[in-house]
Amino acid sequence: MPQEKRLPSPSRKLFAQRLRAERLARHLTQEKLGELADLTWSYIGQVERGGRNISVDNMDALAQALGLPLASLLLPKAAED
Repeated sequence: MPQEKRLPSPSRKLFAQRLRAERLARHLTQEKLGELADLTWSYIGQVERGGRNISVDNMDALAQALGLPLASLLLPKAAED
């Protein structure tokens, strides 16, 4: 029996939004971030749209490419303070 597609979790949406914001703040294209993280630009686009259930390893690679701790892309702003 086919399974229904699961909607993105709030955590996935938050990661996607924070990733895009941090990438744009650094004036990086998806392609350049992909080069830095050793991922494809199309994969990064899917992540930023919340369409990919990204692995922890890939989240970490993206955070490192941005020069950030992974937690900064996962925690709500108030939790970081």
